[in-house]
Amino acid sequence: MEGRHERRKSDHLRIALEEEVGFPRLTTGFERFRFLHQALPEVDLERVDCSTEFFGKKLRTPLLISSMTGGTSEAETVNLRLAEAAQATGVAMGLGSQRAAVEDASLEYTYRVRRVAPDILLMANLGAVQLNYGYGVDQARRAVEMVEADALILHLNPLQEALQPDGDWNWSGVLSRIEEICRALDVPVVVKEVGWGISGKVAKWLADAGVSAIDVAGAGGTSWSQVERFRAPDERWERLAASFEDWGIPTAESLLMVREAAPGVPVIASGGIRNGIDVAKALALGASLAGMASPFLKAASVSSQAVVEEIELISKQLQVACFASGAKDVEALREPGRLYRV
Repeated sequence: MEGRHERRKSDHLRIALEEEVGFPRLTTGFERFRFLHQALPEVDLERVDCSTEFFGKKLRTPLLISSMTGGTSEAETVNLRLAEAAQATGVAMGLGSQRAAVEDASLEYTYRVRRVAPDILLMANLGAVQLNYGYGVDQARRAVEMVEADALILHLNPLQEALQPDGDWNWSGVLSRIEEICRALDVPVVVKEVGWGISGKVAKWLADAGVSAIDVAGAGGTSWSQVERFRAPDERWERLAASFEDWGIPTAESLLMVREAAPGVPVIASGGIRNGIDVAKALALGASLAGMASPFLKAASVSSQAVVEEIELISKQLQVACFASGAKDVEALREPGRLYRV
C-alpha cells in the first residue's frame, strides 16, 4: 500500500516538471483585470510596504509556497529547498499531502522542514476525502504535530480522485467531517481545492463549518486532469481524463465568488498565479495571500537559492505594481478604483 502511494507521488512530481500539464484553453481570468496606471504615484517606491500578517505571523510578502509534494526521497530535497527559501524571504509554505507519512512513519522525514525554517508560517496537509476512509481528529493532529505546523490544510480534489482507477470516490458527508476537525483542532484549518476552484455555494458551506481560511486554487494553472492523463493505465482512462482538460472555475472568478459568499473568511488565491502582478491583482480583488506552486517547483529542482531569487523577483514585481498604481501598501491596493475590468 505504502509503495503505491510513494510511486504515485513520484509520478506526480515527475509529470509536473516534465510534461505539458496546463489548461489548453481555459485561463485564470486575471488577464481580464488591469491596474489603473498612476503617472503621479505620490509614493516613495523604497517605502512601499508589502508585508502582512496571517494567522498571527508576520510575512514580508503576502505569498504562500503552495502545497506540492512529500512521501518520497526526492520530495524531501524539494521540501527542504522550498522551506529554506521561505525562511530566507519571510513567506508562508504549505506541505504536500501527508497521507503517506500518516500511514508509514518512515516517510515522515520527507515533510520535516522546521529545522531549516524555524520561523515560517507552515501548514500541514491532508486530503479531506480521507475523513471518509478512516481518518479523523487523531490523524489530523498527527499531521500537524509531525511537522510542527501552524495550521492544517484539508485539500479537496474530487475530480482528480474520479480520474484515478484506484481513487477515493466516496465524498458523501465530507463537509460534516471537516466541521468536526475545525471544532477539535487547536490550529486554524484551511480548506483548499487543488486546481479547479471553489464556488460561492461551497465557500458558504465551509464558512458555516468553521474553516479559518479558504484557498480557491482555481483553474488556469496546472491541470491535474492532465497530470492524471499522463498516469492513465490504459486508453479508456486516458480519454476520460482528457475530456476534463478545460474543466474548472477560473481563479479570478472563484476568488470573487468566495469573497461574496463568505466575506468574513480570509481567502488565499492560487491557481495559475505566475508573477507579482498576478499577486497584486489577487490582493486587489480581496485575497489575503496569493499561492504559487509550479514556478517554485521548477526553481526547487535547481537549488534553494533559485527559489529565493524567484520569490525576490515576485516580491519586487508586487512592490512596483503597488507603486505604479499609487498604493503605499497592500491595504491601499484594495481601495476601489485601483483595478478595472477590461
